[in-house]
Amino acid sequence: MKVIFHERFYEVYTGDPAAAAGRMEAIVTALGKDFEFKTPPPASDKDLALVHTPRHIEGIKRYKEIYEVGVLSAGGAIQASDLAWEGLPAFGLIRPPGHHASPDSCWGFCYFNNMAIAIQRLVKQGKVKKALILDFDLHFGDGTENSFIGNPAVEYFHPEGTSGQDFVRTIQKHLDRQSGFDILAVSAGFDRHVQDWGGLLATEDYRKIGSLVKTYSQKICQGRRFGVLEGGYNHEVLGNNVRAFIEGMA
Repeated sequence: MKVIFHERFYEVYTGDPAAAAGRMEAIVTALGKDFEFKTPPPASDKDLALVHTPRHIEGIKRYKEIYEVGVLSAGGAIQASDLAWEGLPAFGLIRPPGHHASPDSCWGFCYFNNMAIAIQRLVKQGKVKKALILDFDLHFGDGTENSFIGNPAVEYFHPEGTSGQDFVRTIQKHLDRQSGFDILAVSAGFDRHVQDWGGLLATEDYRKIGSLVKTYSQKICQGRRFGVLEGGYNHEVLGNNVRAFIEGMA
């Protein structure tokens, strides 16, 4: 399992919870030296324009630090998707997150839609004819949905559940019905944890979700799978939750 990370993701680029000091440090510490880390190049404006309007891109450029870290985050998602396409599972340990960034707007701590950019790039390259995006963040990824409205090449799925067991079962049932996909991509938000905002999932549930991603990717898309970090804000548990998911997915 390759982990995509850049030292600049440690930077506190705004005052929002996704940019908080110590958040990335907690994850890197929990992962330790058990995974191979790779440093991503920044996404180009051409990459960003696969999803975002010129007006949106220029608007983010007014905030130099956010833009510079943001293009590295998008670049990390691209690198994770490229590795996955080559048959190497990968996780983008990136920030800012992206699933609330639509083509011409953004909110919710997001600026560029990392996942949408990575998937759209594979589609435009002619590699992917059909992609499945699983988003298990607490919040619905309106930006990702908006990026692919009317696009038959991409299916976006945001599960819900009344308990941890029910939530995991919902994912499994959905994956049971899938076929014909070329890649399985995961917007991995960890804010549903029992000690985070959502108060629903245990750490072991993230391992189960990761294992489902591995199993079903092997069934439906030759094992091509990758994830990128979205939410997750309790630093005391975030690192272990990310590690559990990655270990399951590996």
